[in-house]
Amino acid sequence: MSTNSTANPNATSSNVNSMETATDLNAKFVTVGFLGAGVLVGIGVSILIEAGAAIATGRLGQFFGNETVSHGVPVLLGLITFAALQIRPDAKVWGDEVVTELRRVVWPSRPDTTRMTIFVCVMLLLSGAALGLLDVVSGKLVEWLLKQNIFGSL
Repeated sequence: MSTNSTANPNATSSNVNSMETATDLNAKFVTVGFLGAGVLVGIGVSILIEAGAAIATGRLGQFFGNETVSHGVPVLLGLITFAALQIRPDAKVWGDEVVTELRRVVWPSRPDTTRMTIFVCVMLLLSGAALGLLDVVSGKLVEWLLKQNIFGSL
């Protein structure tokens, strides 16, 4: 019995350590994901500011064209987004759940992926050929109808 009691705490300790490691790894993925969200917000704001600078005239155009505004505001809003996501515990829980669910996904094997890719490429070629044929046939039909002058003088 002492052997079992000695083995169980070690097994439990090892399970706890592996769970902590998985949680730490999830937290790293969540942090990188939040960083990506901040970068995307910064890029989006930068695009909007550039568009505003191109459209706006006068003082507003000068404001949007200012280096501090065009570079500083997107970086600032990206950092605010990242910080806001990092601070909110519900966002961290959601991110952790997303990473956990992604780990549970059964991804297709390489042969399955190759097979599906080939199938998609063949279907694209067939649908492209069908649409091309439909375009040529409908174009010829419209051309013939116009030559027949069935609509009268338009």
